[in-house]
Parts: sequence; structure tokens; C-alpha cells
Amino acid sequence: EITSRRVTRRTVQRRKDSDELQKSMNQDEMSENRMRFGTRVAEGHRNYILMYDMLTGIRIAVGRVSAKLKREIIQEDFKAAHKLVFDVTGNELTPGVKYDFKFKDYAPWVFRNIRERFHVDAGDYLMSLTSKYILSELGSPGKSGSFFYYSRDYRFIIKTINVTEHKFMRRILKDYYKHICQNPNTLLCRLYGLHRIKLPHDRKIHFVVMENIFPSNLDVHQIFDLKGSLFGRWTPNEEVAKNPHAVMKDQNWIEHNCRLQLGPEKRTAFLTQLEHDVTFLKKLNIMDYSLLIGVHDLKRGNSEGIRDNQLQIVKPLEPQKVSIRRDKAAVVRQALKKANPKQLDPSELPETPSKKQSQCVFYADNGGYCSSDKDDRDLDILYFIGIIDILTPYNIVKKTEHIWKSMTQNKATISSVPPTTYGERFSEFIR
Repeated sequence: EITSRRVTRRTVQRRKDSDELQKSMNQDEMSENRMRFGTRVAEGHRNYILMYDMLTGIRIAVGRVSAKLKREIIQEDFKAAHKLVFDVTGNELTPGVKYDFKFKDYAPWVFRNIRERFHVDAGDYLMSLTSKYILSELGSPGKSGSFFYYSRDYRFIIKTINVTEHKFMRRILKDYYKHICQNPNTLLCRLYGLHRIKLPHDRKIHFVVMENIFPSNLDVHQIFDLKGSLFGRWTPNEEVAKNPHAVMKDQNWIEHNCRLQLGPEKRTAFLTQLEHDVTFLKKLNIMDYSLLIGVHDLKRGNSEGIRDNQLQIVKPLEPQKVSIRRDKAAVVRQALKKANPKQLDPSELPETPSKKQSQCVFYADNGGYCSSDKDDRDLDILYFIGIIDILTPYNIVKKTEHIWKSMTQNKATISSVPPTTYGERFSEFIR
């Protein structure tokens, strides 16, 4: 009987999704000029179910491992994978949920330890991600086809990754963990979870949860993504004029004659850590990463209101306690009708950076790294910096790309080069 009801519900849901998809796309297009940060993902959006299931899986999986007594990491923890099955009626391990799906949590004890090393409290982590289901989606500015989803306070990002990146992340996890333990001020992006979700009759989707380099309490006036290569590394002036907050690249940086304004002390600290991180990436045969730089002008402050965006939230479904399984499903469906999205009040965004800023030298100045003069006195520019996209190995695909582009372009300017060459060029450019 339960199986029959599920089949009926899925059929109705598919029809509803199909009817509302076009409506959602039209609404997204109409809202484009009003939205400064991401696309609202309300019910009927093509990725609404995916987002809802992601947050539900994180809420249960992270909650389970965080509730256990702390222990030392063992070798088996790096290869561990815990599977959870969710459905509308729920069971002793998982609550009743809106849609059926399967969730896999990889190396949960390792990522719990990573979060603790970066002073991320488990309660704050779950509160940020799942106390209210923030549904804000941003397509990747790169060519990977990944999507970004932001937590309600912008502190964390959920990023979808492909299966190659997923396997590579699992392979290097032990090295990554060792590196961050030895380098608490690392510039590498901070990865806090590795997960997989499987929707009924659909493909498996892998994703990571990581810390947002940019602050939740300050406007970011300019964004640069620097790889140290010049070929194709340009954002057209027309695009920048249309969207002043578009991500600019290496050629834009050179054209604007930009520099990181750092005095001797901060410059030495920054370049020393950069060298440690690049050496680590070269050792693991990684390339195609970049330095993400956000620029906040203290004189302009938050006058433009960039961070106050029209995001939507939906309260997560709580399990219902009833005695009969059939009644439980009915109560669940009735409760879902009341879980309507509503507007996120910008006042809910934090006015101060999270505690993690005080623990890392590059986040110590109100969440960023303040510019300084030759006498190490603070100036009026605040930088938010980090190395991103660290899951691309120099494999056969990249080797083929290197050979092909080398035939028509200068090998010194293309992005796809061996890790040692890439790292040296990257370091030199930043230096």
C-alpha cells in the first residue's frame, strides 16, 4: 500500500514539476534585475528537490557524528562512507521527509575533526546550513558546470562536483588533512564535508561543503580570480559594465594595474604561506587552481547594500510522532502543505564576522586581510583571499589539452600546463 502511494505521489510530482518549470524559469528571468546574489530556488524550481534533500541529509548525517564522543582519527576513517535512506514515512534512523532519496556521508569523522580544527562549532554549522532552508543558487562562473548554494548567513557554500573530482578528493583527503594540521593559516579552501545524493530514477550527485571566503557582514566591491596565465583569462568590459561585481581575471588585473598593497610584515606572511600551499599542490600533481581575491573599500563601506539580497527560506520538516505508520504519512503530507517559502529578512544576516576570523592571520582584520603601507600601518582596503578549485589533477585529459593548445598558442600563457610549471608560474604572478 505504501509503495502504491509512493508511485502515485511521484507521478503527480513529475507533472507538477514539469508544469512549474517553465513558470519558474520565467520568474527567474523577471527577477534577474532585482537579484544581486544568486537565483531564488522556490518550490517548482528545477533544483528545489535537490537542494531540499541536500540540506536534510547534511542535517541528519552531521548531527549523528557530532553527537558522539570525540575520539582520535584512525586510518579507516579516511575511507569510511555512511549511507542513509530517507522516505516520506521515516524510520528509526531518519525522519520523515518531503521526497525519497539516498544520502552518503564520506569520512564523517575526518571532516568533523577538520571543522573543529578551524573552530567551526557543530551547532553553528548546522544552524547556518539547515535551521532555515536557504534556497539561493549561483551557477559557477567557470566552465565546470558546477552550481553553488549559499547558507542563510553566506558563511558556507555547497558546491556540486563531478565524479572525477569526488574520487580525487577521497584519494588526497589524508594529505589534505595532514597539511591543514601543519598549516593552520593555510590559504587553501576549507572543505567541511563530502557527500553524495541519489534521487529516485536519477543520477548520483556529489557535492562538498566549504567555507565562503567572502564575508557575510561586508560588501565585496571587486572580485578577481587569478591563475597566473593570460590565455583566455579576460572578462569583457561590457560584462563588467553591466555587472560591476562580475568576477574579473588575470588580464583585467593587469589592465587595471592592480596590486595587493601589503607592507613588509604582511607581505612576508602571505607569500610564505602561499609557497607552503603551492608546494603541497605541486606534490599532489594538482593544477588549474586560482587565487580568489575580494576587495572591500573601507571608504565605501556597505553603502551599496550588496549583501542584502532577496533570498528565500523554507522551514525544514520535523518528524511527527504518531502511533500508526499510515497515519504518520498522512500527517507528514499535511505538514508539507504548510512549509511555504518566505522572504529572508536582511536583518537576519550577521553584522560581525564569525569566530573563525580571529583564529587565522588572513581573516583577523574584520574577517579579511587589511592592506598596509611600507611601515606596516593599515590602509583603507580590506582583502578576502583564498586558493580555490584544488581538485583538478594533471591527468590524461589535461595532458591532451596541453598538447592541443600548445600547437596554436604560446605554452607560457595557457592554463593547462604540468603542476610544477603551473605552481611556479602562479607563485611568480602573485609575487
